[in-house]
Amino acid sequence: MINALEVVTVVTVGLMVGVELSVAFVVNRILGALPEDSYQLGRAHGGRMLGALMPFWYFGSLGLAAAWAAARWHHPGTGLVAAAAGLLVASVLMSVLLLVPINNRGKHWTPENRPADWREQSDRWDRYHYARVAVLVAAFVLLVAALV
Repeated sequence: MINALEVVTVVTVGLMVGVELSVAFVVNRILGALPEDSYQLGRAHGGRMLGALMPFWYFGSLGLAAAWAAARWHHPGTGLVAAAAGLLVASVLMSVLLLVPINNRGKHWTPENRPADWREQSDRWDRYHYARVAVLVAAFVLLVAALV
């Protein structure tokens, strides 16, 4: 049962890392190559769609990592899992405090109602997202290392 928990945790976090890497380095670059209105509408749609899904994925990943750490508390590698869980907590805090407020505004913007600084807010979201991706990659690497 513990092995299943470890595998499910690594796969869940790994898929989340893949999605967030894709947003950072593929989707946002594709959208950025579109005309300004299409770029902004695409980001708003992505904010609505992923904004509804990702909280479950983030909290689910954190819960799985915490369960793994608790179940294997006195076993080798648990420190790595606990550190990964700490990084996942940091990613949730970054999301809630930095990214979600921008996303909550941006997901309702249209070419007719967006603020004058919408591009700066989008760029700020991207910078915060790059930092969050780095934290998520580190958490994933620690989880994989804990399997060894």
